Amino acid sequence: MSGIGLLNEKSLHASLKEWYAQPGDKFEVKVDGYVIDIVRDNLLIEIQTGSFVSIRSKLNNLIQSHRVRLVYPVAQEKWIVKLSKNSDAELSRRKSPKQGRVEQVFREMVSFPKLIANPNFSIEILMIQEEEWRRHYNGKRNWRRRGWGTVERHLLEVMDKKLFEKPTDWLALLPDALNKSFTTKDLSETTGMRKSLAQKMVYCFRKVELIKLTGKIGRYNLYMDHKS
Repeated sequence: MSGIGLLNEKSLHASLKEWYAQPGDKFEVKVDGYVIDIVRDNLLIEIQTGSFVSIRSKLNNLIQSHRVRLVYPVAQEKWIVKLSKNSDAELSRRKSPKQGRVEQVFREMVSFPKLIANPNFSIEILMIQEEEWRRHYNGKRNWRRRGWGTVERHLLEVMDKKLFEKPTDWLALLPDALNKSFTTKDLSETTGMRKSLAQKMVYCFRKVELIKLTGKIGRYNLYMDHKS
C-alpha cells in the first residue's frame, strides 16, 4: 500500500480500508488531482467516516467522468472508553444505549441529495461495532460531555452492509407497513426514527423524485412514492 496520505489516517478509516479491500485493488492513487482510497478496476472507492461536506466538491468533480462509490460506517453498536489524561490507560468502558441505523446517512446526504440520482455514484453503508476513545480536556471544550472529547474510533466488527447503486434501491427503506400516502410523522412512528431524521430522509427523496408531494393532512405534508 502506498504511503501517500497515510500519515494522518485515523484508525477507523485505516481498518475499514483494510476490511473493504480485495485482491488487485490499488491504494492511495491520484486521480484528477485527488488521492483516492481504493481504485478497483474502473471504480473509485472513498471511505468517509466524518461529514460529507468536506468531500462534496471532490465527489461532484470525480463523478463527471468516473464511477465513484462512497463507503460510510454507521455504529450499530458502540462502546465508549474513557482514557487517562496522560496515557491510554482505560478508566472505564460502557456500551452506549444508542443503536445506529442505516437511515442515519441522511444526516449527511442532505448536503448533496442529488448525488443519489447520478448513475456514476453509489454508496455502501457498513453497520459496525466500534469503540470510541475519549479523553478529558480542561476548559470549555466539549462542554456537553463535561470536558470529554473523542480522540479515536476503533473498528471491532462489520455487522452488516447495504449497497445503494441506483435511486430506486433507496425505496427499500420505506417500510411495507407505511400507508400508500404518508407524512413524516407516519414515517417516524412506523420506523421508530426521530422526526428530524425522517424529515431529512423525505427531503432527499423529494430532491431526486423518489416521492412526490400530494397534499396536506393537518399541518403535515402528504407524500406518495412515484411507483404508486
